[in-house]
Amino acid sequence: MTERYSFSLTTFSPSGKLVQIEYALAAVAAGAPTVGIKAKNGVVVATEKKAKNSLYEQDSVHKIEKIADHIGMVYSGMGPDFRVLVKRARKIAMQYESSYGEAIPTGQLVQRVGAVMQEYTQSGGVRPFGVSLLIMGMDDGKPTLWQCDPSGTFFPWKATALGKNHINGKTFLEKRFNADQELDDAIHVAILTLKESFEGAMTEENVEIGICNDLGKFVRLSHNEIKDHL
Repeated sequence: MTERYSFSLTTFSPSGKLVQIEYALAAVAAGAPTVGIKAKNGVVVATEKKAKNSLYEQDSVHKIEKIADHIGMVYSGMGPDFRVLVKRARKIAMQYESSYGEAIPTGQLVQRVGAVMQEYTQSGGVRPFGVSLLIMGMDDGKPTLWQCDPSGTFFPWKATALGKNHINGKTFLEKRFNADQELDDAIHVAILTLKESFEGAMTEENVEIGICNDLGKFVRLSHNEIKDHL
């Protein structure tokens, strides 16, 4: 019965589901593993970044992107969809700062990005975004970590995992998470969590890590900095 409704985004199935959103979540679950962890003095996100080919110019594309000085964003799912949302999120952040004369709080950005994603579940001629986002920020010295799904749903986390083998990742985080841990410890736990579902050897070339530090700044770690943590 559900198959009759699977090609329509705006029509509910008899069981009350929008099947295309479930398919979008399946695209997320098939994506590269991504981890986010909140620490006492910052936030870290880490994701697998494997080159499709040895000739691929790895530093030309990043999976963790800066949205504002104090906010970073990463995804699991479809890269092109993520680029669209990065562009929208940066525009939202700039408009807020232009209107109010201060940096946008992370929660406000998440709500507005969630509204954009929700629009694409209720409009004809479009499809849902095939990504789930982890958005991290520092607001007045307080670390925050949010997840935003293709349905437009958003919620805060202390620590979470997305993408391939995300259930194993969350189980590992439940055992290892400590609310009092420092940022360096959180980076170590994030790397260990990624290793739970990592195929092959982990190097500074195939992992990307971003942090929001106690200075309230988003920073994407260099290859040398990642190598030191490995």
